[in-house]
Amino acid sequence: MPQTQLPPWRSALAVVAHPDDESFALGAILAAFAETGARVEVLCLTRGEASTLHGVEGDLTELRAHELTAAAEALGLHDVTLLAYPDGRLPEVGLDELATHVVAAARHIDAEGIIGFDLTGVTGHADHAHATAAAIRAAEDLALPVLGWTVPATVAATLREEYGAPFDGYDESEIDLVITVDRSLQNKAVGCHPSQAVPGSVLWRRIELLGDHEHLRWLHRAETGPSRQTS
Repeated sequence: MPQTQLPPWRSALAVVAHPDDESFALGAILAAFAETGARVEVLCLTRGEASTLHGVEGDLTELRAHELTAAAEALGLHDVTLLAYPDGRLPEVGLDELATHVVAAARHIDAEGIIGFDLTGVTGHADHAHATAAAIRAAEDLALPVLGWTVPATVAATLREEYGAPFDGYDESEIDLVITVDRSLQNKAVGCHPSQAVPGSVLWRRIELLGDHEHLRWLHRAETGPSRQTS
């Protein structure tokens, strides 16, 4: 059976590809960590400049940077670092190069664990999978555990059927943690991303299907090395 409690980390680093991943995907999880008193920081590898969405006036890269900062504050996070690798082409960047940034960020806060997307990328975006691969590369050097956010296979199937969205999920037997979450801070953080959180987005349906639960898998256990990685 999956565990129902987050690990008691005093500090955690979230590694994501785009400025909104911290809210749309990990928001409820990061808020839950922060509410335990953990210091939580976000390392975002791109500025999201390749997005086709743009719901407000202004330069998209500047807007998304401001959105990320506001969302992190809404979630109760300690700080964010926003890099400028190419949105949509992150897999072109070597894992070792990206991992150096993850190592530095993790050491800066003395992180006891790292959080990211599952190695499948969950949503079908290659940037997500590559960001997590870089996080695992860094975790191997630092001997840190890595938790990956995922969704149940039934939810992924529904989103594929209803939206044609290439979601990947797992059966319950392959999910390690199922935690109960309060969506209020996540919803507030999502509202800080008006350029992306458009009406009718798959985001809202996913949250509806997940209800008050989020699902995670151990992608790297500090004492045993990588586990159950998928491509």
